[in-house]
Amino acid sequence: MIAFLTVLARLFQIIYRSWRDPEFRGLFFLVILLLLGGTIFYSRVEGWTLLDSLYFSVITLTTIGYGDLYPTTAASKVFTILYIFIGLGIILAFLNAVGQRALERHRTEDGPEDTIGSNPEDAAKTGSRERE
Repeated sequence: MIAFLTVLARLFQIIYRSWRDPEFRGLFFLVILLLLGGTIFYSRVEGWTLLDSLYFSVITLTTIGYGDLYPTTAASKVFTILYIFIGLGIILAFLNAVGQRALERHRTEDGPEDTIGSNPEDAAKTGSRERE
């Protein structure tokens, strides 16, 4: 449980520190708008609760798809197809931005000497020992 909370705290730190980047903020707001739009659409068209609609939007865009909720009307099915094609790209771009920031943070905390392949002697040591 403590490890989970530590990871969650680091995630929030990464998002907080990345907030200065306008591209990151744009992706963040696109994700919020995407989830909000899906939530409103499914709650109105399918008649689901806001929580169920948000849940379905998140599960769909993260490609988990448990199958406990699914679109039943033709309009919902067409919307879901478009929602996945558009939304998946936005979600992946946002997750990529978060991952890049996490990697940058990890590299600056550890320093360049701790990253694999940053020291030319590492390659020489590994290569020469494996060949001998």
